[in-house]
Amino acid sequence: MSDKRRWTAEQIPDQSKRVFVVTGANSGLGLATTRALARKGAHVILAVRDEAKGRRAVEQLTAEHPRAELEVRKVDLADLDSVRAFSAQLHSDHSRLDVLINNAGLMAPPRTLGVQGHEVQFAANHLGHFALTGLLLDLLEAGDNPRVVTVSSPNHRQASIFFDDLNGERKYSPMGYYNQSKLANAVFGWQLHQRLVAAGSPVRSVLAHPGYTSTNLQTSSPVGMVKFVFGRLLLPLAQTPDQGALSQLYAATAPDVEGGQFIGPDGMGELRGAPKRVELAPRAADAATGSRLWELSEELTSVRFGFPAAA
Repeated sequence: MSDKRRWTAEQIPDQSKRVFVVTGANSGLGLATTRALARKGAHVILAVRDEAKGRRAVEQLTAEHPRAELEVRKVDLADLDSVRAFSAQLHSDHSRLDVLINNAGLMAPPRTLGVQGHEVQFAANHLGHFALTGLLLDLLEAGDNPRVVTVSSPNHRQASIFFDDLNGERKYSPMGYYNQSKLANAVFGWQLHQRLVAAGSPVRSVLAHPGYTSTNLQTSSPVGMVKFVFGRLLLPLAQTPDQGALSQLYAATAPDVEGGQFIGPDGMGELRGAPKRVELAPRAADAATGSRLWELSEELTSVRFGFPAAA
């Protein structure tokens, strides 16, 4: 990964005729990612929970780039029925998918359960993306240089997966369960890489994190001290979404990226900076944890990838 410090979105190779799905594409990192890809000629499917907001995002991007190839499709990642409907519609209209960017997320809301009864951060941040990836894998297999980019966080390094209390029924901490979901993202991305390699698949699984970036993630769902600290107190230290999106853009498009890599900012504490390869926490690559989470995720989503067991 040469010349990392100066890598910018301008160095994204031409993406003409390539098809991307970006979850949470109507604001923040997702919007910045979509903008950068559209500038390079990509056809980007904005996978959004609120179609009206998605259409407004498309209007904004089209005003900036009149030839942008964009479409809006509804998906609520906290609702597995919505994920299945999104996949079915995409299969009806597209024969291939080149890159899936699992970007959308919730951060530190009050304890809430999703449609299927799962804690909403685990549901939206992990289970929805797990299911979406599995349901779209055949389209990715047909893609050109196909990749799955799953967005995690440095917080995965201080997290645990509460297998005995996934929904926070006994004890719930907004940030503790956010961190759980980000560790689940990291475990999933690594396990997916292992299983894709074992299956001889052309699809690459790459992880990324944006460092500390100013988006509505810090203000839309957090409450109390979490909202104050991340949404106000530390905000002057944050990157812009265009800067924060560089890691996932690099993971999605750079020619030298390999499956299983984790891309994050190169600055102090990985809070900001240009993309570089960063370290995955050992617990994220733990085989027993990975197998347990994968099997549980298949059970909870009823989505099975059909891979041989990871080595």
